[in-house]
Amino acid sequence: MEYILKNGIVYDPANEVNGEKMDICFKDGKIVEDVSADAEVLDVTDKIVMPAGVDPHAHVAGPKLVVGRLYRPEDERRGVAQKTKTTRAEAGFSIPSCPTTGYRYSRMGYGTVCEAAMPPLEAKHTHEEINTIPNIDINPLPLFGNNWFVMEYARENRIDDLAAFIAAMLRVSKGYGVKIVNPCGSEAWGWGMNVHGYDDKAPYFDVTSREVVRALAKANEKLGLPHSIHIHPNDLGHPGNVPTTIATLDSIKDIAKSTKPSASVRDQTIHCTHLQFHSYTGNSWKDAASGAEECADFINKNPYVTCDVGQVTFDETTTMTADAPMEYDLFKISGLKWANKDIECETAAGIIPCIYSPKTPVSTLQWAIGLELFLHIENPWQVCLTTDHPNAGPFIRYPKIISWLMSAPKRMEMIDNGEVHKWASKRTGLAGLEREYDFYEIATISRAAPARIHGFADRGALTPGYNADIAVYDINPNDFDPSRDPEGVEKAFSNAYYTIKDGQIVVKDGDIVSTKQSHTIWTNVIGYEEEEKQIIDSIMPFFTQYYSVKWENYQVHDHYVPNPTVVDVEAK
Repeated sequence: MEYILKNGIVYDPANEVNGEKMDICFKDGKIVEDVSADAEVLDVTDKIVMPAGVDPHAHVAGPKLVVGRLYRPEDERRGVAQKTKTTRAEAGFSIPSCPTTGYRYSRMGYGTVCEAAMPPLEAKHTHEEINTIPNIDINPLPLFGNNWFVMEYARENRIDDLAAFIAAMLRVSKGYGVKIVNPCGSEAWGWGMNVHGYDDKAPYFDVTSREVVRALAKANEKLGLPHSIHIHPNDLGHPGNVPTTIATLDSIKDIAKSTKPSASVRDQTIHCTHLQFHSYTGNSWKDAASGAEECADFINKNPYVTCDVGQVTFDETTTMTADAPMEYDLFKISGLKWANKDIECETAAGIIPCIYSPKTPVSTLQWAIGLELFLHIENPWQVCLTTDHPNAGPFIRYPKIISWLMSAPKRMEMIDNGEVHKWASKRTGLAGLEREYDFYEIATISRAAPARIHGFADRGALTPGYNADIAVYDINPNDFDPSRDPEGVEKAFSNAYYTIKDGQIVVKDGDIVSTKQSHTIWTNVIGYEEEEKQIIDSIMPFFTQYYSVKWENYQVHDHYVPNPTVVDVEAK
C-alpha cells in the first residue's frame, strides 16, 4: 500500500523542517520521496504532522508491573473500557494492562517506548509482556549497576571483560543498552543498607558507585553501543542530592572527551533519567528547594549529557523502581502499603502508591522543579519529555505537560490562583520563567531528541527510508495560539487525528482502528563472540553455585522475541 499525507503542516526537527506545508509519502511501511498516482490520499490540510512519538524512559513491561497490578486492584479498576471490534477491554490507570498500554500510547501519536529497567533474570517475562503490547516498538534496557559480576570487574578495572560481559548479557536477555540504577545502593539494600553519595562503597564488594559508573561508561563506549549509559543516579528523591547528581555527570567528562560515540546517531556519553527527582537542595524536606537551575546550567555547558525530566503530573499513581531502598524511605514517610522485591545477584525493586497533590508543598515543589528543568535547559536536543511512567504520573499526561510548556499564562494562573502550593513561588524560580515551547521544540523533546539519544537510525524523523511512524494532530498552527488555549493543546495531543505505525493506520480521529504486532528492539554486538564465550565460561561456576535457575533456563531464546528489530553493532 502507498499513501500520501496531503497538505499537512510538518514539524520534523531531525530534518530542520519547522512548520512547512508539505506532503509526506509512505509505501510498504517506509517513508518515501514520492508515490504513484494510484496512492491513497489522506487529506490533512493545515493539520500538524510530526514523526510518531518516542518515549525514552518508561516502565511498561516486566515483573514490577505484575506485582503492582496484583497489589493495587484499586488502580486496575480505574480507566476501564469495554472491548470493541478492534481492541480488547482496557483496565488500569497508572499501571494499565499490556494491551491498554499500547492503545493509549497510540492514541497520543506514539510509536516507540523504552522499557527502562529489565532485570536480566526476569527478561523472559518482560519479553512475554512486550509481546502483548500492540502498536508500539519497545527497546528494553537490562540492569547492570548492581550486578555482582559488574561490580567485580569495576573494582578490578577489567574493562575488556566488562565489555564482553555486557555484550553477552545483551544477547542473553535480548536487551538494548546499559541501565544503571542507584549503583551499589540496590546491592546494599540486600543487607538492609543504602549508599548515600557517589563515593560510598557497596558492602562486601569494596567498590564505589563512581567506579561502577565509570567502568560501565568505558565499556559502553568500547562496544560502541547505540545508546549511552542510561543512569538513575544515587540519592534519588532526597533533599540535597544536587551535588551527587552533578558529580555523577561530571565524572564522565574525561571519557566523553577521549571517546567519540561510534554510533551514527547519538552525541551524548551519559543520559540522566528523571532529572527532576535528582535536583533538590536543602538538608531535609523542611528546607528543601529547587536545584533545577544548577543542574540545567551544568547540562547547558556540557553537550555530552542528555536527560529526561520525570515531570510530576498531580495524580495518584504507583511508584516502582529498582532503587529499592528509596521506596522503603518513601514507605516510612507516607505509611502507604509497600512491596519489596529482590533479584538475586543482580538488582532489587520496590513498589508503593504515591499521591501527588497540588495542595501539598513537596508535590508542588517537584512539579515546579520539573518545569524549571524544561525551561532552563537551553538546547531541546538535550532534554526529553517523560513522567518516568508511572513514578511521577502516568504517560497519558504527556499532553497536559505539553500544554504547561507552551503556556506561561497557564503556569502563572496555577501559581497566582492558589491552584498549587505557595512553595512553587517561594522555593523555585518557576514564576519568573516566561519561556514557552513552540511546536518545533515539542517535536524535538518528544520525538527527534529521544530517537537520537537512543541511537535509532530508523525512526524519530520523516526521512525517506525511515519507518513510516507518523502522527497527525487536529491543530492548525497558523491560526492557533497555544499560549492562550492550553486546553486545546492538551485535547489535540491526547487524541491523534491519525497515528500511523510502520505504514499502517492504527488511529483515526482518536479511535483505535487497527492493531499490529510490536517489534522488540535489541542490540547484537558483532566481533565479540569469542570474548563473550570466554566470559560466560568464566562465570559459570559462580552462576551454578549461587543462582536459583540453570543457565539453560536463564537465556531468552529467539522464540520469546518473535518480531525483533535487531541492531547490529560492530565493537571497536
